[in-house]
Amino acid sequence: GEARVVNLDALRYSGNLDNLKDLGGHARYRFVHGDICDAALVDRIMREHRIEAVVNCAAETHVDRSIVEPGGFVRTDVVGASVLLEAARASGVRRFVQVSTDEVYGDVPAGRSKEFDPLAPRSPYAASKAAGDLLALSYFTTYGMPVLVTRGSNTFGPNQYPEKFIPLFATNAIEDQPLPLYGDGLQQRDWLYVQDHCEGIALALAKGEPGQAYNLGTGVERPNRDVAEAILGLLGKPRSLLRHVTDRPGHDRRYALDSGKIAKLGWAPRFPFDEALKATIAWYRDNAWWWRKIKSG
Repeated sequence: GEARVVNLDALRYSGNLDNLKDLGGHARYRFVHGDICDAALVDRIMREHRIEAVVNCAAETHVDRSIVEPGGFVRTDVVGASVLLEAARASGVRRFVQVSTDEVYGDVPAGRSKEFDPLAPRSPYAASKAAGDLLALSYFTTYGMPVLVTRGSNTFGPNQYPEKFIPLFATNAIEDQPLPLYGDGLQQRDWLYVQDHCEGIALALAKGEPGQAYNLGTGVERPNRDVAEAILGLLGKPRSLLRHVTDRPGHDRRYALDSGKIAKLGWAPRFPFDEALKATIAWYRDNAWWWRKIKSG
């Protein structure tokens, strides 16, 4: 039959029910407002809805925030993952996907990270995600629980909270505000369109091998400065809006993923970066109602 989805979200600052407007009242969708650290709630949802598969996308994700306030990251990304894993084990869940990040590999000056490379996280965010990954994989080894991990690269697209690089720069440019570029702006990132990322997670959920991690990256790298200039170009704004600001502490210069493993299962990104960026910038231009209320606090 068709899948039913229960969405558990704490709706912290970046959670936004506007993102789910089109699902309102859908027969196969349920929204539950709550915290993955709440063991009693998580247990109840597992039982009541007879959950067969868990996809853990819940995370505090913003690196800058993790530098200022690491505690919340440890709570959601480590304790929360632990609560979900325990509840899933108790109720005999058939698949558990821990959604992670390329940042667990740390700075990658050359080559591409493979899934068996050592983890070397360098920010409190990346370290708490790495801890969640290791905990999840330990449930496969210790309990034989069908756990998989996906590690995605920098994701972008519509509805992304405007503290992140692309939506922040797009919305600032629309408002003729400066674009704060860290350091020399030559940090390299592998950019992944949100639709491609979701398809990769869905494929790992359906066909991945338990106990394995799967990288999800495009192999298309761009220096941050080039992306900033492309955003200005798409919006017809002057380069003079670029401002170089003091780099953040421990800023990784480069992440790069080898995604050969998930490719063998049939995944390949479908959205070329330039096209996806154009569509994304157009979405922010056309949906100021969505982000203006966020940015005005």
